[in-house]
Amino acid sequence: STSDAVFCSSMEALTSIEEDAGVSQIAQFYAGKTILITGATGFMGKVLVEKLLRSCAELKAIYLLIRTKKGVEPSVRKEQYFKCVIFSKLLEKNPEIINKVSVVKGDVLEPNLGLSQNDINTLASNVEIVFHCAANVRFDQPLRPMVNMNVVGTLKLLQLAEKMSQLVALVHVSTSYCQCNESVLEERAYAAPQNPFTIIEMVETMDDAALAEITPKLLNGLPNTYAYSKALSEDLICRYNKKLPIIVTRPSIVTAAIHEPLPGWIEGVNGPTGLMIGAARGVIRSMHCNPDYASTVIPVDKAINGMILCGYQRAKVATTSQSEVEFCNLCISSKALMSWGESIETGRKFFYVTPLSFALWYPGGSIKRNYFHHMLCVIFLHYLPAYFIDFWLFLFGQKPFLVNVQRKISTGLKLLQYYTTRDWDFRNERFQQMSSQLNITDQEIFDTSVSQVNWETYISNYIRGMRTYILGESDATIPYAKKVLRRLYILDWVAKILLFTLTFWFLWTHLDG
Repeated sequence: STSDAVFCSSMEALTSIEEDAGVSQIAQFYAGKTILITGATGFMGKVLVEKLLRSCAELKAIYLLIRTKKGVEPSVRKEQYFKCVIFSKLLEKNPEIINKVSVVKGDVLEPNLGLSQNDINTLASNVEIVFHCAANVRFDQPLRPMVNMNVVGTLKLLQLAEKMSQLVALVHVSTSYCQCNESVLEERAYAAPQNPFTIIEMVETMDDAALAEITPKLLNGLPNTYAYSKALSEDLICRYNKKLPIIVTRPSIVTAAIHEPLPGWIEGVNGPTGLMIGAARGVIRSMHCNPDYASTVIPVDKAINGMILCGYQRAKVATTSQSEVEFCNLCISSKALMSWGESIETGRKFFYVTPLSFALWYPGGSIKRNYFHHMLCVIFLHYLPAYFIDFWLFLFGQKPFLVNVQRKISTGLKLLQYYTTRDWDFRNERFQQMSSQLNITDQEIFDTSVSQVNWETYISNYIRGMRTYILGESDATIPYAKKVLRRLYILDWVAKILLFTLTFWFLWTHLDG
C-alpha cells in the first residue's frame, strides 16, 4: 500500500542518516588522497602528520618536504622523526602505516624549493592537498631571513601548486597576529602595509645595514618581523585569487596538546612555554601583563583538527567553483578562555605540586599592570640577584652566567608582553560554523570545541608535559623535586628575613644618628 511504501521509505532514510552519523565523512574524504606537508618536522607539523595517519588511515600517501640538516640526509631524518614519542601508539597498533609516508628532499630557502625535476613532476602529477606549515616563527629575527622563509618560501610553494593538476585544497598556516594594528581580526583578506613583491626585491638587493635602518618604517607599528612577514604572505596569497583553491588558517598562540596525541605534549620553548620554565626555575619574578585580558591560546590538537577540517571544507567548494581565497581564524572565543591572570595563578599553584628538579630560586613573583612597576621589579628581583650571584661565582673561580640569562629573559618578556597587554578580538564564526556542520562521529574524531574544557586540568597536564617532554624529568623525579622546593622555600624566607633585618638595622642606626 501507499502508507507501507512511505513507511519503508522513511525507515530507509532514517537508517541512512544513522549510518552517515556513524561514518567519518572527513576520513572518507581524505581516503585515497595524496598530501604534501611542508614544515612537518615542527611542533604543529608533527601533530598534523600523526593525526592524519591515525584518523585518516586510508589516505594514499603523505609527502614530507624535509631538508638536509647538519649533514643528516632526509631519509635518515625520517627514521629519527618517527622515533618521536607521539608516534609510539600509532606505530604499535599499525606499524605498516609508516610506508605511506615518503620524504622528498627539499628546502624552502632554495630555488624551486630545492626539489629535483623528477620530484617536481611526481608532486605535480599526484598531490591533491597541500598543508603549508613551514615558517620561521621567531620574534627576534631581522627582516631578511623572515622574508626569505615566510614570503619567498610561500611564493615558491604557490608556483609549485600551480603545476599540480589534481589539487583540490591548499591550506596555508598564518597567524591571528598578522594584523596587530587592527582592533578586530575578521575572517577575510587584509592588504599588507607594502607590496610583497617590492619587499622581496628590497631584500634581494639591499645590504643588512640598509634593511635594518628601514625595517621600523616598514613594520608600521607591527610588533616584529614575524607578524610583518605573515601579513606580506597573506597579501601574496591573495594575488593567486581564483587561480588556486586556497584557505588561509590563522591559529592564535598554539600551546600544548589537550588530548591528542598525548595530554600535555609540547615541543620547543617559544611563547608561554618558555615563560613557564623561567618562572618554575625562579628566574622570572615579574611580567608586564593585563591579568583581565583573555589568554588567546589554542591547544595544538584543536588547531590541527581545525586545519584538517579546513582542507576538507575548501575542497568541497573547489569542486563546484574556483572561488576566492578563504580565511579561517583558528581561535577560541574569549568567553571560553581563562584570563592571563587566572592562567598564571593556576600555573603557579601547579608549580608547587609538580616542581622542577632544578631551580635557581623559589618560584614566586607576580604580574604587573603598570610597566614602570614591572621595570622596578626587574631591576631589584631579576638583575640585582643575578649580578650578586655572578659576583660570587667569579670569586670562587666559576663562570658567571646568570646576568646573560636575565638579558635573554628580558628580551623574551619584551617580545611576549606585547601580546599580554592588549585585548584581542579574533572573530571565529567560520571556524565555529564548520565544526557545527559535522556529524557526531566527526565532531568526536576532529574535535575543535572547548566548551567543556577543564582549564585547570589542562594547565596541570601542560606543566607535566613541559617537565617530561622538554626538560626530560619523569614523574618519578617529583618527590626529589619537592625536597628541592622545600629547601628553596626555607632559603627564600631566610633571605627575606636577612634583608628585612639589614634594612631595619641600617635605618635604625642612621635615624639614631
